[in-house]
Formats: sequence, C-alpha cells, structure tokens
Amino acid sequence: MSGLTHVELIWLKKRIENYIRFGKTVENRNVDRSRRVVAFEAGSIFAFVRWTANDFGTVASRIDILRAVGASKRCSTVAYVRPGADILLTVIGWPNVERVLQIIDTTEALGIDPIDVAPEYWRHVHSRFAARESPRAYTLQRHEAWLLRRRIEP
Repeated sequence: MSGLTHVELIWLKKRIENYIRFGKTVENRNVDRSRRVVAFEAGSIFAFVRWTANDFGTVASRIDILRAVGASKRCSTVAYVRPGADILLTVIGWPNVERVLQIIDTTEALGIDPIDVAPEYWRHVHSRFAARESPRAYTLQRHEAWLLRRRIEP
C-alpha cells in the first residue's frame, strides 16, 4: 500500500462533476477522457466537490473537506476516496455548498491557503451548518494562533 489517499475525479458534460477545490496533490493519473485519479499525502487537507445532474437539473451537490490518512490509520468511508479520510466538513445541497465555497474564497482573499487553515475551523463550519447557524469568520489572528499552536504541539 502506498500510504497515499487517492481520489477519483469524474467529468461527464452536464451530468457529473467531481473536482478538487483546494489541496496539494502528489500524484495525478489520467484513467480515460472523463476520469483521473489524484493522490494526497497523509495529513494533507483538501476540498472535494461533487455535483450530479439529470435531464431536469441538479440532483445532488456536496462538498467535503477532508484530511488524508496514512496507511492502516482509522478513517471514514467517503465515495470516490480510497482508502477513506478524516472528515472535517460535509455539506449537502447547492445553497450550502455555495456558502462553503464563499468561505474558502474569503479565506484566500486574506492571503491564507485553505490547506493551512486550522482543521478545527472546518469542523466549526460543519457544526454551524448542521445547526443552521452562520459560522464565525476565519481571521488572520485566528490563523496566527493556529500556526503558533501547531509549532508547539508534537
């Protein structure tokens, strides 16, 4: 086993679109014209967006922010992700997905790469969406505190 987390990305025009919104891939392999597989190192954080439609419009949309796991580590099962991942955030339904994408855009506008955001923040966003509340903004001060804490924790 490679110790990497593999994600299958699919694109079928006007039907299915699975893509990575952010994350640092270490492998990228084309399977065919509509599929490819990317891989992430253990511990890296990435956003996986899935969208499906039929003749009548959007059927399903969701975004998962995941942390890649190492070989033989406990993880949750996520469709198209092998062996699985640590789920930091899951949001279903286009209005909620769009709000999470806006949060990611806002974080990037601060000059912060979303892969470096504190994992606890993504869990906070998930919990607030589950409670139908608005999440707190991720600020530069919050990010600096996370970077300091990460430096002193083993």
